[in-house]
Amino acid sequence: MEQTLIRTVVSADEEYLRDESKKVGHAESISFPETHAQVCQIMAQLYETGTPVTVQGSRTGLAAAAVPFGGHVLNLSRMDKVLGMRQENDRFYITVQPGVILQKLNKSIAARSFNTDAWDEAAQETYKAFTKTPVQMFTPDPTESTAAIGGMVACNASGARSYHYGPTRRHINAIRGVLADGRTIALRRGEIFAKGLELKLQTEEGSSVTVQLPTYNMPKCKNASGYYCHENMDAIDLLIGSDGTLAVMTEIEISLLPTPALTWGVTAFFPDQYKAVAYTKQVRGIDQGIAAIEYFDSCALDILRKQKAENTAFAGLPFLPEEYGCAVYTELHCDSEEQAYALLENLGGYCAQAGGNPDMTWVATSDSDRDMLHFFRHAVPESVNMQVERSKRNYPEITKVGGDLAVPDECFETLLALYDSTLEAEGLQHAAWGHIGDNHIHVNILPRDMDEYSRGKALLARWAAEVSRMGGAVSAEHGVGKLKAPFLEVMYGAEHIREMAALKAAFDPKCMLGRGNLFAPQQEVVE
Repeated sequence: MEQTLIRTVVSADEEYLRDESKKVGHAESISFPETHAQVCQIMAQLYETGTPVTVQGSRTGLAAAAVPFGGHVLNLSRMDKVLGMRQENDRFYITVQPGVILQKLNKSIAARSFNTDAWDEAAQETYKAFTKTPVQMFTPDPTESTAAIGGMVACNASGARSYHYGPTRRHINAIRGVLADGRTIALRRGEIFAKGLELKLQTEEGSSVTVQLPTYNMPKCKNASGYYCHENMDAIDLLIGSDGTLAVMTEIEISLLPTPALTWGVTAFFPDQYKAVAYTKQVRGIDQGIAAIEYFDSCALDILRKQKAENTAFAGLPFLPEEYGCAVYTELHCDSEEQAYALLENLGGYCAQAGGNPDMTWVATSDSDRDMLHFFRHAVPESVNMQVERSKRNYPEITKVGGDLAVPDECFETLLALYDSTLEAEGLQHAAWGHIGDNHIHVNILPRDMDEYSRGKALLARWAAEVSRMGGAVSAEHGVGKLKAPFLEVMYGAEHIREMAALKAAFDPKCMLGRGNLFAPQQEVVE
């Protein structure tokens, strides 16, 4: 074992003790492997002492899954190579290391430009064909484009376009991973399935891992809460969304799709959220061409108005008249201008029917217009993060207090009413935005002191309990991590949590990986 792989944490490593949740932890040691083999070596060494391991990528997560609370930090940011490419039928597949950054990968895909020097001959031949085909895309689009692919797989990230294309899971075709003791597994979609609720995996070294899948029913809505499990499931889906608790993913094969011929953005404004919901219901009825439906409430628009007036970095935001109460952004992916104009006419009609004014609608058809709407969409969470940071200067214990809840269609308006009544009763500052097409909006509470912080966390726990009773998910896309682990038991119940802990113990008998993610430490089964 090279002694340089694992070293003691020093003061210069402070940034690796936190993520975008604003939670700060601690660790005794850290490593930055660059290869699959190095990960195997590190895990085998740590297994001897049962040292807890927190796996990190670019630390853009919001649930503190990458925040260590003791033990070792396994940071995969230097595993940032694109390893190869293959083609099957008309679809292209790219194999990447987990530290590859989404933004950089998307640029390489769009430009059809990769460093192929280390690729084998077959991959280089595929690349030649790739450069001659229509432009491709990797569809998952979390708000934070600097997310690492490994982290996206770990929490089954989604984003605006998941309304049409689905979350990350749908676009992952193969995974190679390292278990807690250094053994390795390789899973390819469509090859290994559970028999009922029993799943048996073979390691690359020839041993086996047999697990009993939990017996719960997953919610019938967007969901990134706990292990993905159902009878006769594909084995690869168990690792996707497992929050770094079952294996360290070292190689990931993603699938691409052709980029649409036309991408237009349409932002419609409404006097209140219920008119926005009425519009959204109509838009959901369109069969083809709608890639995303996003929402911004009145508080979110007020934050943008303030930022535009006070912060030069946001001076480029478009002017928002006061009568623009809330907004719904719809992204169109079309094969032709005829299709796009037909959809635009439909949207105008739906806007008027719902009580909006089509004349106040923004339509983006050019790259520059779309960039402006992209800036608009991402300025809201960025502004909220800035406000949290200001509060944190006076109260370091404050972290983000944001809901990541989703419910079935029939419960969405009930959930909105719950948000309204409870936030008004508590008198808490807040802003809401996100994926209204999936009944999944992010309500962020903006505490100004520790009293508001405590009341905000209590309110979030109350929402999680109510959403669970509605048959919803306590996390729809960010994963559970450490911050939402208490909510998971509320959602599934204590017996199902014990089933999940037993599943984890079959992979990781010393409960080394991602300790505190998904489960409170005392819920984990340790032999």
